[in-house]
Amino acid sequence: MDYPPEPWDLHGHGCASLWAVRSTPPLPDGVRPVRVLGRSLVVTGFVAYLPGSLLPYNELLAAVLVRRGWRLGLTITHIWVDSEPSKAGARAMWGIPKELADLDVTRLSGDAEGIAAARLVPKGATLPVKAALPLWQSLGGRTTRTPFRAGGRAAPTRLEWRFAAKGPLGWLLPHRPLLGAVIPEFRMRFGSDRAGGRG
Repeated sequence: MDYPPEPWDLHGHGCASLWAVRSTPPLPDGVRPVRVLGRSLVVTGFVAYLPGSLLPYNELLAAVLVRRGWRLGLTITHIWVDSEPSKAGARAMWGIPKELADLDVTRLSGDAEGIAAARLVPKGATLPVKAALPLWQSLGGRTTRTPFRAGGRAAPTRLEWRFAAKGPLGWLLPHRPLLGAVIPEFRMRFGSDRAGGRG
């Protein structure tokens, strides 16, 4: 399967929630979850990467806020897309465990058939936001670091999530999200400009 080389320049919209959970799925070697009051922090989100992106596709993900030493970052533990090139490229270049799913992402909802659904009600004005955390994943038996940076606008929102009880995100069912955000527009660069610039 052919896929574009890194970096990937993407733009679109999405929504996300922050959770505090007792335990997380397995993480790469040398990476530990960030814990607050004995809980680990997890982000779930639906994203639509729009035409004009390097690859247009929809996405559902769950990521854990982690540290490697004192460096903060994220590890994606679960992720689904509706693009075969996106799946193949992310697995081969970055160790991101993308799977294929039927996804429908609008500005007010997200659905991944048999996995999860979310509905949102925006509650405030949007503000400019930026993010630049590394991603740590397992690739070829080692822990690799991938940079990404994003910027756009976001607003607080109330997000109502539904997870399939026996599905891959069922471990979130006992919990309630701490907060939610809608991101009506963003731009992102994912990956290194120079292959081999990870570690």
